[in-house]
Amino acid sequence: MVAIAALLAVTLLGALGTFLVDDRHAAKFATAVSAVPLLGSVLMYYVYLTEYGGVGNALLAPGDIAFRQAVDWIELSGFTLQYSVGLDGVSMPLLTLTAVLTTLALVSSWTPIDERQSQFYGLMLLMEASLIGVFAALDFFLWFVFWEGVLIPMYLLIGVWGGPRRKYAAIKFFVYTNAASLVMFVGFFALVFSLGDSISTLGLPEIAQALRAGGALSPLAGISVDQLKLLAFVAMFFGFAVKVPVFPLHTWLPDAHVEAPTPVSVMLAGVLLKMGTYALLRFNFTMLSDVATGAVLAIMPVAIAAIGVFSVIYGAMLALAQRDLKRIVAYSSISSMGYVILGLVAFTPYGVGGATFQMIAHGLISGLMFMAVGVIYNETHTRMVGDMSGLADRMPWTVGIFVSAAFGYMGLPLMAGFAGELFIFLGSFGATETIGALAPLLTSVAMFGIVIVAGYLLWAMQKTLFGSYELETDYEINGAPFHDVAPLAVLLLLVIVLGVNPDLSFRMIQQAVNPILDVGGGI
Repeated sequence: MVAIAALLAVTLLGALGTFLVDDRHAAKFATAVSAVPLLGSVLMYYVYLTEYGGVGNALLAPGDIAFRQAVDWIELSGFTLQYSVGLDGVSMPLLTLTAVLTTLALVSSWTPIDERQSQFYGLMLLMEASLIGVFAALDFFLWFVFWEGVLIPMYLLIGVWGGPRRKYAAIKFFVYTNAASLVMFVGFFALVFSLGDSISTLGLPEIAQALRAGGALSPLAGISVDQLKLLAFVAMFFGFAVKVPVFPLHTWLPDAHVEAPTPVSVMLAGVLLKMGTYALLRFNFTMLSDVATGAVLAIMPVAIAAIGVFSVIYGAMLALAQRDLKRIVAYSSISSMGYVILGLVAFTPYGVGGATFQMIAHGLISGLMFMAVGVIYNETHTRMVGDMSGLADRMPWTVGIFVSAAFGYMGLPLMAGFAGELFIFLGSFGATETIGALAPLLTSVAMFGIVIVAGYLLWAMQKTLFGSYELETDYEINGAPFHDVAPLAVLLLLVIVLGVNPDLSFRMIQQAVNPILDVGGGI
C-alpha cells in the first residue's frame, strides 16, 4: 500500500509550497495542508482497528505489517538499502498523534507568529514529514535520515522565532541531540558488523530477528559477544536517553522549551520526546532484550529502573522550584518520561504496553498544557507565577481547560494520564523477574511522584488563576480568540476519550508488544 508514501509526499510538497506562499496566506495554507495527513492518519487508524486487529510487532514479523511498502533503493557495501515503511500497534498511534498535534499547533500559531510566517509554517510541515518517517521507517538508513531530519527544522524554529536566549537554546539542543545520535550510530553498527554475512540488509525487522535468534553474532575487534551486546546497548541507550530526556542528560530541554515559541514547544513535548522512548523500545528492548532483562548483566534492569524513578522524582522536584509556567511544564515532561522508562524496563505486558500508552497520553496532555500556557501568555505577555492572579474571571474557557489538563497530569481517573500510569504501575510492581526484589520499592517511590506533581500544579494554579485579579503588565485581557481556545478543547476531548476507553489504543499496543515479550494472546 502507498498510504504512508502519500502522507510523506503531501506533507513534503505542502512544506515546499508553504515556503513560496505569501506571509498573509501562509498560516491558512499550511493548516489546510496539514489537514490532509491528519485525515489520512485517522482513516488509517480506523482501518488498522477494523482490519489489522491481529498484527504483531513490526520488528519481529516483517511479513505481517500494516500498510507495508518496500522498494530497493541503493546497494552499499554489501547491504541493500530500501525505502521500507510500515506500521504496527506501536507506531500507528504515534503517527496519528503527530498528525493531530501538528494541525492543532499550526492553528495555535495564528496569534503569536506574526513575522516570516511562510518560513515558520513551512518548517513546521517539514518537521511533521520527518516525524512521520521516524515512526514509519523499517530500514535503518531511511529511519536515520528522518531521525536527523527532525533536528534541522527544530533548530531553526527555536533559533529564529524563539525568545531572548534562542540561539543558545537552539545550539545546545542541536549539539546534545546530534552528538547522542553519533554515539547511537556507532553502537548500532557494531551490532550490524558483528552479524557478518547473516544479513544483507539494514531492515530493522531482519536485524531484530537475527539478534533475537541468537548465535548469529560473532566477536568483533577482540570484544566478546556478551561484551559487544552490552556496549552496544549502553551506546544506543545513551543516544536515545538524551532525546527522551532522562537525568542527567536533560539539561537541554528546559532551555529549549522556554525559548521556543509555544507551537514548537507543543511539538517538542508532544512528539519529539517520544522519538527517544519509541527508539528505546524498537532498538534496545526489542533487539537486545536479553541485555535489557539482565541476562547479560544482572544489574542492568535495576540500573535503568533507578534512572527512570530518579527522573520522575528529580523532574518533579525541579518543577516545584520554578516560577515560569513553561519551565514547570517542561520539568514535568522529564518526570513523565521517567514513568515510560520504568514501564519499559519492567518488561511485562502491562509495563511495556503501559509505557507505550503513556507516550500517547503524555503527548496529548503535555501538548495541551503548553498550548494553554501559550494562550495565557498571548493575553498577559508574562508566564511568571508572581506576575498575575485571578485569571479565571477574565479567561474562563482557557482557565477551565488548563485546570482540566492539570488534573489529567495528576492522573485523574477517566483521563488518559491515569490509564497510562496505572498500566505502568501494575506492570512494574510485579516485575520481579527483571527488576528483582526492588520492583515494589522502586514502583512505590515512582508513585510518590504523583503527589509532588499535584503539589506544584495546584500551587501554580492557585497563584495564577484564582484569587483577586492582578496583572503586572500593562496589557488588557479581552479573552482569547476562538481559534486559540478551539485546539485546547479538541485536545482535552481526546484526553478524556482515551481515558474513558483506553482500548482505542491499548489493545493494538498490546498486540504489538506481546511478541517482544514472547507472550501469546491477550493480557
